[in-house]
Amino acid sequence: MKNSIEDTQKPILVILAAGMASRYGSAKQVESFGPFGEKIIDYSVYDAIRAGFGKIVFVIREEFLEIMKTNVGAKLPASVEVAYVYQGFDLKKYGIDRVVERRKPWGTGHAVMSAENEVDRPFCVINADDFYGYDAFQKMADFLTQRADDQQMALVGFEVGNTLSDFGYVSRGVCEVNGTNHLQSVTERTNIYRKEQNIVYAQDEKETVLPSNTRVSMNFWGFTPKIFEIARSLFPDFVEKNYENPKAEFFIPDLPDYMVKKEIANFSVLPTDAKWFGVTYKEDKEEVQQSIHRLIEEGFYPKRLWPEKKLVDESIYLDF
Repeated sequence: MKNSIEDTQKPILVILAAGMASRYGSAKQVESFGPFGEKIIDYSVYDAIRAGFGKIVFVIREEFLEIMKTNVGAKLPASVEVAYVYQGFDLKKYGIDRVVERRKPWGTGHAVMSAENEVDRPFCVINADDFYGYDAFQKMADFLTQRADDQQMALVGFEVGNTLSDFGYVSRGVCEVNGTNHLQSVTERTNIYRKEQNIVYAQDEKETVLPSNTRVSMNFWGFTPKIFEIARSLFPDFVEKNYENPKAEFFIPDLPDYMVKKEIANFSVLPTDAKWFGVTYKEDKEEVQQSIHRLIEEGFYPKRLWPEKKLVDESIYLDF
């Protein structure tokens, strides 16, 4: 693959797929959005490769390794390094002696910690089942290769009006951003929806209006390995406070929020006016399929995203 950035300098993409991999094991639950059965994760990986990411790390459940390899990893060009890491339940590797019975692991922040041994340079974290668009990957790749260090990290900030579902409320990390496009805080709002001509979030039986261009986090973060040190320092205390709460989750936004408030690092909010796609409700599926079809018709993606065989000429990833 032709790229001016050396492979060892290309940023890494970490995809949080531990809650997703099981869907590949059941034909009934597989969500196909492209004309040849492409999943949302396929479009994210394709965009990342075009933007210049050189390694893909999938955070998965161990029992679905072969399923993920067959359905996702096997499609990728040989020039892209691929790794799989497991998000599990063992707390001893984090210096925690407690044995906590849970039906699912400890959330997105814990998932990021699971990738530490495969990450040695600036990296981006995304959700497996969100469609972000090429613009987000290109802006993040540029930041990670040109500006990122242990004091300068980033978030792609979507406009809240471009991230809603027509079929119910959504949860978003609402960002407070200063005049230089740096993050001041991020607050998880779990009940955002349209009401008449406005966008509002509900909390404590009160509705608060959000301007449609309010920047929100869709879990599209740019970090350096410094984030692992921060996460490991905070996670034991989180577990101690929440070991009796099976629904408690160690979220990614809690980490940059802590780092900003403690003046450990600045987070640039990289603006994008791209429209996010996702299937929050089953009714969203048709709209996502139609949106991807329009992008194909407009030439943003080929009709068949992945060649049926391994690529010989991988220059197609540069033809954007």
